[in-house]
Amino acid sequence: MRGSNGNGDADYHQREELDEDFPLGDGTADLDASVECPYCGAAVEIALDPGSGSSQDYVEDCEVCCQPWQVVVRYDDEGHAEVSVTPLVE
Repeated sequence: MRGSNGNGDADYHQREELDEDFPLGDGTADLDASVECPYCGAAVEIALDPGSGSSQDYVEDCEVCCQPWQVVVRYDDEGHAEVSVTPLVE
């Protein structure tokens, strides 16, 4: 993917900022994960935000059935994410 000037500088700077915000291992952290909706069973790809910290807990809706999930993300020291989704308990 190229930056707006066509030479990839914008992408490089974005990765460099990510490394500063989340300096794990070699500076590369998982940016997405495949999960299965606990309601409809659909396989869904979700975006991850390593800049939000090594331990995250938030609500996200399934893009297929629109039911809310409790998403838990834990990054290890090398930037690998362990992601789990469960039905939202209100």
